[in-house]
Amino acid sequence: MATDPPPRAQLPLDEELSTVFARMSGLLLTEETVESALGVVAALALDTVPGSVGAGVTVIDHRGRRVSSGSTDPRVEQADALQYEFDEGPCLTAAGRRELVRIDDVATETRWPRWTTAVRSLGVRSTASAPLVAGNRSLGAIKVYGEQPAAFGSHSEQRLSMFAGQAALFVANAQTAERARRLSDDLRGAFRSRDVVNLAKGVLMGKEGVSEEAAFQLLLAHARTQGASVREAAQTVVTAAARRRR
Repeated sequence: MATDPPPRAQLPLDEELSTVFARMSGLLLTEETVESALGVVAALALDTVPGSVGAGVTVIDHRGRRVSSGSTDPRVEQADALQYEFDEGPCLTAAGRRELVRIDDVATETRWPRWTTAVRSLGVRSTASAPLVAGNRSLGAIKVYGEQPAAFGSHSEQRLSMFAGQAALFVANAQTAERARRLSDDLRGAFRSRDVVNLAKGVLMGKEGVSEEAAFQLLLAHARTQGASVREAAQTVVTAAARRRR
């Protein structure tokens, strides 16, 4: 079994991890995508939990799809891929049961036989996984891997659990921010589409001497003839009108 660090390491973790959490909070102010943000989270987890040689985040979306992000080591990616392939493993269990899961040695672990057998060839011997829970939502799990048996003890569990609690809030906020950016982009695109459609209707009204409704029907006919969207047909009308003015 793993031995805990000497008493000096048993300082309040709020102090030990304050700098880590500050780095997370600062990242939220940037234009990082969720993917790159999770990369930073994994790197911070690697630095935070002694004995780790690799770390990563598994995010489970609203459809139940599992996605590995921010893996710090190719072995983490491979170990995660094997969990998804076999539909078993410590990280998936941590996310599903919302509890920390630790393996001291994959060579003697019996809970996930297919995964533990397959992962031995990667040089991974021990692992700890903590759930990412924000409010009543299970977002996934964060995990660290060790090359030696019993790389993680109870102090490691405590550090990882506290880290995961803050990381879950960070991930939830990053996802919300990215959804807001996407919605903003979609709205801008919709307004651009509306503007070009209105311009095209104006061109057709002036050219054909028809009403706005009739101009829109003409635009629909153009779209059907061209096998294009209304926006694409409108852009063609506007571009052709601009060329005639030159």
